[in-house]
Amino acid sequence: MDLDIDVEDWPSGTDWTALCERAAGAAISVEPALGHDRLTASILFTSNEEVHTLNREWRGRDKPTNVLSFPMLERESFLGLEDDGPPEMLGDIALALEVCAKEAGDKSIALADHAAHLLIHGLLHLTGHDHVDSDAQAEAMEKLEIEALALMGIADPYGDRNFEE
Repeated sequence: MDLDIDVEDWPSGTDWTALCERAAGAAISVEPALGHDRLTASILFTSNEEVHTLNREWRGRDKPTNVLSFPMLERESFLGLEDDGPPEMLGDIALALEVCAKEAGDKSIALADHAAHLLIHGLLHLTGHDHVDSDAQAEAMEKLEIEALALMGIADPYGDRNFEE
């Protein structure tokens, strides 16, 4: 997967591009479909204001949120991609600095760790995973997130879980 990363006024001191690449690598480990060479995704690190606008215009929700994912391919479309051909845009992800920073502070975790979680969450959404229709669906997605974050050395953001194998 190729990433197009744009960082707008997020704090210095963290290499946000490198964080995206690490998060994508971890996400690919738990969701191998993300690893197709022809797939691309854009990631925007931006402000609450920008995410608020995107959320209002595209989702009809008049508020900022921590992360937005905009899938551009159905799961069946990218699972069947041939090896040869032009790049295929999987989708876009946008993270809102102020919401993310507040949530990280509330959880007493590093902003970079919270952003990594939200990046993985967003990438899983782009591959068709969701958490809104059922508890089982949410648990399955959370399990993948926890596994990916563990590969990055980041603690379970949901607390201790005992998923049955």
